[in-house]
Amino acid sequence: VQLQASGGGLVQAGGSLKLSCAASGRTFSTDIMGWFRQAPGKERETVATIGWTGGSIYYADSVKGRFTVSKDNAQSTVYLQMNSLKPDDTAVYYCAARDIVTIEFKYWGQGTQVTVSS
Repeated sequence: VQLQASGGGLVQAGGSLKLSCAASGRTFSTDIMGWFRQAPGKERETVATIGWTGGSIYYADSVKGRFTVSKDNAQSTVYLQMNSLKPDDTAVYYCAARDIVTIEFKYWGQGTQVTVSS
C-alpha cells in the first residue's frame, strides 16, 4: 500500500487547509485510515481516523469541531478539512493505513507540512 499526502502549506491563524491522502496498491488489506501529526519536540499525535466503510471516526479533543475527516472510496482518498487553524496546529501531518491482519498502522505517507502563523 502506498500513500501520498498533499495539501499542506502556510496559512494564517483562523484560516483553512484541506489535506488529501491518496492510497494505492493493496488497499483492500486496510480498514482504517488515520491522520497523525508531529510537531518539533513533541510526540506524534493521532488527529483523526475514519474507516473505509465510514465507521471508526475519531477526533483528538484538540481538533474536535474544527477538523473534519472524510473519504472517497472510488478515489481511495481520505481528506482532512482543517478550519479555524491555530498556531498549535503547526506540525508535519501524516496519513497512515491500518492493516487488517496486524491491526496496526503499517503503511505511512511521506508527510506534509502545515504551518499556521499567528
